[in-house]
Amino acid sequence: MATPLSLPAPAKLNLFLFITGRRPDGYHELQTLFQFVDFGDELHFTPREDGAIRLLTEFEGVPAESNLIVKAARLLKEKTGCPLGADIRIDKRLPMGGGLGGGSSNAATTLVGLNRLWGCDISLDTLAQWGLTLGADVPIFVRGKAAFAEGVGEIFTDANPPESWYLVVVPPVSVNTGLVFQADDLKRDTPKRPIAEIQPADWANDCEPTVFKHYGVIEKVFSWLLEYAPARMTGTGCCVFARFDSQVAAVATQSLLPPQWQSFVAKGVNRSPLHERLAVCD
Repeated sequence: MATPLSLPAPAKLNLFLFITGRRPDGYHELQTLFQFVDFGDELHFTPREDGAIRLLTEFEGVPAESNLIVKAARLLKEKTGCPLGADIRIDKRLPMGGGLGGGSSNAATTLVGLNRLWGCDISLDTLAQWGLTLGADVPIFVRGKAAFAEGVGEIFTDANPPESWYLVVVPPVSVNTGLVFQADDLKRDTPKRPIAEIQPADWANDCEPTVFKHYGVIEKVFSWLLEYAPARMTGTGCCVFARFDSQVAAVATQSLLPPQWQSFVAKGVNRSPLHERLAVCD
């Protein structure tokens, strides 16, 4: 029987997010740059002989069967016919609904981790394809490389942005992604450009004006951070990040934050901590 396996489920940042149009099916065409950070959740997998999938960590308001971790485990069993099961625990550090990809990262780590634990030997490309049925961001976490994404977020080009330090602030609200993308005032007409033409000086997030209009506290956090460093909202929020050249500078700014604001300092990394950990396990 395989030994237990512990793996990270890192956060991601959208270094920019442009919405370039809306398709007839309601989905949005976008261009975005994903980078991982060396901070996130930690998942612990223990194999079971009886085939049962058990999530041992409770999430308030989320039944286990609705959790992406359980859905990912069941998907892998269904696709491979693997008879094994798993007990799964999670050390949860990432906020839910923060734009950091926590749920998608959990699902990806489950797919990749159980693929290893159960000896399924499925390729990352196939796991990413299966993961897309769980959520648009799951494939980027499965692939584990910083990437420029287009289409509805499913067309990837590997990228190598600077591995800066970030101060990430978590405002005390949860943003409804669906409402943001349905909003009449959402900017949807940014011209589509080749990635080579999108310079760091152009980086922005088209969702910010709409989110700031409906969630004043997020705009307040953004304005505060902007006093100290280039700042941006990640995804559809709620988290806002500021970029620094050093850990010292990021931590110094963090110490000035109002005490009621949750935050963390992390380094941007272009190879996922999940794949770094697996390489060590090999």
